Amino acid sequence: MSNFLPFRCVAIIGLGLIGGSLAKTIRRYRLAKSVVAYDQDTAALDMALQSKIIDQRAASAAMATVQADFIVLATPVQTMTVVLQEIATTIRPDALLIDVGSVKTQVITAASQILLPDVFKRFIPCHPIAGAEKSGVMAARDDLFAQHKMILTPLAGTDQAALYRITQFWEAMGMQVLRLTAEQHDKILAMTSHLPHLLAFSLVHSLVETEESLDVFRYAAGGFADFTRIAASDPRMWHDIFLANKSEVLRALAWFREDLNDFAQAIEHEDSASMLSAMAEARSARQYFAHRLTQTGFTMQQNSAKPQMIHYAIDLASTIKISGTIQVPGDKSISHRAIMLGAVSTGRTEITGFLEGEDNLATLQAFRLLGVVIEGPNQGKVVVHGVGLHGLKPARDALYLGNSGTSMRLLCGLLAGQLFDSILTGDASLSKRPMARVMVPLRQMGAKIRARGDQFAPVHIQGRQSLKGTSYTLPIASAQVKSCILLAGLYAQGETRVIETGISRDHTERMLQGFGYKGLQQEGQQICIHSGYTLQGQPIQVPGDISSAAFFLVLASLLPGSDLLLEGVGVNPTRTGIMDILQQMGADITLLHARSVTGEPVADIQVKAACLQAVTIHHDLVPRAIDEFPVIFVAAAFAEGVTHIQGIKELRYKESDRIRVMGQALTQLGIRIEEQEDAVTIYGIGCGTDLHSTNHSKSLMLPTKAIPSSGALYIETQGDHRIAMASVIAVFVLNHVIRIESPAKKSAMKIIIRDCANVATSFPGFVDLLKQLGLTMQVITE
Repeated sequence: MSNFLPFRCVAIIGLGLIGGSLAKTIRRYRLAKSVVAYDQDTAALDMALQSKIIDQRAASAAMATVQADFIVLATPVQTMTVVLQEIATTIRPDALLIDVGSVKTQVITAASQILLPDVFKRFIPCHPIAGAEKSGVMAARDDLFAQHKMILTPLAGTDQAALYRITQFWEAMGMQVLRLTAEQHDKILAMTSHLPHLLAFSLVHSLVETEESLDVFRYAAGGFADFTRIAASDPRMWHDIFLANKSEVLRALAWFREDLNDFAQAIEHEDSASMLSAMAEARSARQYFAHRLTQTGFTMQQNSAKPQMIHYAIDLASTIKISGTIQVPGDKSISHRAIMLGAVSTGRTEITGFLEGEDNLATLQAFRLLGVVIEGPNQGKVVVHGVGLHGLKPARDALYLGNSGTSMRLLCGLLAGQLFDSILTGDASLSKRPMARVMVPLRQMGAKIRARGDQFAPVHIQGRQSLKGTSYTLPIASAQVKSCILLAGLYAQGETRVIETGISRDHTERMLQGFGYKGLQQEGQQICIHSGYTLQGQPIQVPGDISSAAFFLVLASLLPGSDLLLEGVGVNPTRTGIMDILQQMGADITLLHARSVTGEPVADIQVKAACLQAVTIHHDLVPRAIDEFPVIFVAAAFAEGVTHIQGIKELRYKESDRIRVMGQALTQLGIRIEEQEDAVTIYGIGCGTDLHSTNHSKSLMLPTKAIPSSGALYIETQGDHRIAMASVIAVFVLNHVIRIESPAKKSAMKIIIRDCANVATSFPGFVDLLKQLGLTMQVITE
């Protein structure tokens, strides 16, 4: 706040709750030298002046703006046009102009027609998401905006200096500034603000006309009071908002009427299944969105707001060994596919062990928006009420898939065969990842699909296409591309053939067979699928994710004295590259109680401390361990000798360039690593000689420049969940080998791993599981 350069004179046109509160806040934080105001209600002006809410009152809107370098339009939205016409010729050439109305497109249209071009460039539409039941200037508060959101809807030609100045202004009073387009703003606010107010007014209006109206309010429960509280808002203001945003309000109301009618029919016919499913869906959806909001803020789809940042801080102190029995979360890949195939099956699919990570929740929510009733998740249990191959319905809006590349690429195949259009979007990271690899074979099948730059999300899929079977040889081993083609093949005429050039995970093929699909054949590296068959809902038990287990396999191998059992982990041979690599390095890993669970091989994995040795990892192993390489880099860093890893160019196209980012992290920790386009060489420092004690004969001196005076070393992850988790493992192992001038300085040193929020995409319980094993770290949120 102290860095904000105050305005000379602020003119506020309209002294209701918002205008009055803004005046009070400006005075409280000294954001302007003087505040002048105009309102048609002269009594309100007098009260504001007497109460020292404003410094001056003006006789007209035009007079208020003559000396102002900052003008705020806080009148009802339906009067904005008249006000703009009145002040158009009196606005100073250097003045900034904003409005604070709840509807944007109408005001922007009027401003573009009335204001001079130079003035219009400095017009910044604003909407504070703040309010109160009471209205009028005497209800004004100087804390109304603190800790609330401010939505700006700048235009393509907006003056950037003006935009920056207005952003600073709102932030100076403690607001979180976000951005949307005007169209997005009006659409979202119609659903989240305008429709709820309309319903509250309507509900109270309906109930007061009954004979029991007094008793309705006398015996009302808390829920009724909470919901109808907003019916105490200013009727004139909301009348104007409903009319100003007429088309979006009516569209939102039509959706609500449709769902309300379905609910009424379910009650009338005592359709318990429909009622319970709808309510379970609503409950789960609310929990899902609430969880996403805590991770990325209000405008997660736009990536214009700064997301919430989560960092991990680890103190370099005493060493520790890990032992006991743990269970890692369900397999992410299988959880995705269970939802997808369950949705297009007939009948009911019960899933247990479902991974409740961000990526899988994105898939689950996408199918809800496609008309599939899904109950849960509740402690890993999900029930999918399948609609059959042709029962999906068009989503009302774009399907937001967060950070999940699996969701986007597989959905491209499934939606290419539908009778409706679809749009797939994602977060900033997903929007940078290549989608051409699935678009090329889908177009070969007759799909009409386009993307930004013919490569990146958002992806637009035009439905109503007659897909035809094709033969496609995968340029690289990719389970996502293979699965995309197979899902499109469910809807294609004739035979669809995928020819693999290397090994990739085969969960889709296994699950298609598990759902009883009879049109699938596999011969060697060729998979053929014929359309015309159906899928039948099945119980699915999701095994533990070996990609999550990998972090603990490496940690237990490298921490002397460790003996850890991981129960119920999926050991599909297309996924066990991590175990093969670690065993080649000398890891002590044993599979116990091997069994088959819903078509997937599962085992308990016992891992004990071992002195790992450097190896050469050839390209043929890479597809079977592609997601685990960040932590494989860590294993190599603390192995004895020089490890060469070849054929890993694909790592550059993951959530981050994992070769580069992981290399930078290890370099900061004192590990020598040489990077090539398709390979790395890691110079391991060794693990010590006595594996069953905490005494080491070797140690590592961090580079002097890596240890700042503050005692904190920062590791950047670029928001990549696997880089973040691998860095955590590296730091805990580092505790055993690091050497600093004195033990006191070591214990005072902290390593902070930055930007770890996306760990929730694949392993939401990662930190808790570490704590269960006695490893402590601090989670920092900013």
